[in-house]
Amino acid sequence: QVQLAESGGGLVQAGGSLRLSCAASRRTFSTYAKGWFRQAPGKEREFVAGINWSGGSTYYADSVKGRFTISRDNGKNAVYLQMNSLKPEDTAVYYCAADKRYGSRFDYGFDYWGQGTQVTVSS
Repeated sequence: QVQLAESGGGLVQAGGSLRLSCAASRRTFSTYAKGWFRQAPGKEREFVAGINWSGGSTYYADSVKGRFTISRDNGKNAVYLQMNSLKPEDTAVYYCAADKRYGSRFDYGFDYWGQGTQVTVSS
């Protein structure tokens, strides 16, 4: 049973923008913290951004700070990742994650995961 579903990935040129969406199927996820992670080929999955249940608090990896913005709409039970000024090194599969706890930068800090969406940035 898919509980988190990402969309919005694709191919974009360096300097371009993409907006990822993550739709949750469980209503209770609107009260969960959410996060975005990514995994590039041959690399471990890494933290990108996190947001608390209300959307009032966010945190980012240094590599994306100032370029990416995480947000959520609890009425739609969705979380978003706006990615601007994309670089080839942002190429990865991006995953949405959810957990009751807020603040983790590690994948073991999230209990629920989507299946990922591919983002490819060409130079």
